[in-house]
Amino acid sequence: MPCFRQLFDPVSSTYTYLIADAAAREALLIDPVFEQAQRDSALLHELGFRLRATIDTHVHADHVTAAWRLKQLHGSEIIVGAHSGAERADRYVGHGALITCGSFALQVRATPGHTSGCITLVLDDASLAFTGDCLLVRGCGRTDFQGGDAHAMFRSVHEQIFTLPGSALLYPGHDYRGVTATSVAEERAFNPRLGGALSEGDFVGYMHNLGLPHPRQIDVAVPANRQCGYTPVAAVADAATHWGPLAYTFAGFWEVPAEWVAEHLAQLQLVDVREPQEFDAGLGHIIGARLMPLGSLAALAAQLDGARPIVTVCRAGGRSAQATTLLQRAGFSQVANLAGGMLRWHAAGLPVEGGP
Repeated sequence: MPCFRQLFDPVSSTYTYLIADAAAREALLIDPVFEQAQRDSALLHELGFRLRATIDTHVHADHVTAAWRLKQLHGSEIIVGAHSGAERADRYVGHGALITCGSFALQVRATPGHTSGCITLVLDDASLAFTGDCLLVRGCGRTDFQGGDAHAMFRSVHEQIFTLPGSALLYPGHDYRGVTATSVAEERAFNPRLGGALSEGDFVGYMHNLGLPHPRQIDVAVPANRQCGYTPVAAVADAATHWGPLAYTFAGFWEVPAEWVAEHLAQLQLVDVREPQEFDAGLGHIIGARLMPLGSLAALAAQLDGARPIVTVCRAGGRSAQATTLLQRAGFSQVANLAGGMLRWHAAGLPVEGGP
């Protein structure tokens, strides 16, 4: 079984999937979200995977894909369905195509209905499938725009998804209740739109009377996704990365290496968030650091200069990581954690004040 992670974007309720070959150190990302590109990059880095490709199951209407941004960051290939209508992709895949990654492959199945270009991705041993917005948990994608067709949706589900083994796990493109997965057997039996003895006519009548409003981001998302999320890199570069060699962590904060901090002390504000007895004893403290214990940081933050970068410090990097979040909430944009804290500072042989 390949390495697998399910990721979530809370704004659009989109699931992004990382599937990787641990031996080959290669990974695929399915349906990545533009605003989550840093998060996904951090996970790839921490797990030690090279991003081989991104795959979008269709042209999304509720979020902008991160495909182009990730290509700029990782050199990854952009893969979309042959009938997606998207431009700027590196590879267009049709029904039956295989997308390989190390020792496994995903088989492409054309599943139009939500849009005319939707695809479902089936792992080569048929143990799981990524259904995009075609089949959701106890539901399905809407069929009223972008070439949607309720008749086509019914046939796609019954001919391409329900024909998989009943034990096959299905991972949807969205869920608005927090449900993460389902199975072919469950949806065959319990899907209120497509399961049981429901006919194509039943389904079409159901879908034609949904009366849903258009997605809020459709006017932005669809044009952008027809270009695979293309945006000039200069327009999306994060200001937080301009002042140093920062690395974004999967936990959601920026880190900066100790050696670089030591060379740029004069340009930085060092905020040590340990307790007073730790500041002057034990590991000592970095020359020029200001003591602002984590419990008092919110009250003391007004003493800091918002125009100068801030590096937070503690023993091992845990409390100071929390401090970066507190400072960002207080309005400071140039904030990073000292990677590894004072333990790593000492390990690098860098100078300190205090201590034994």
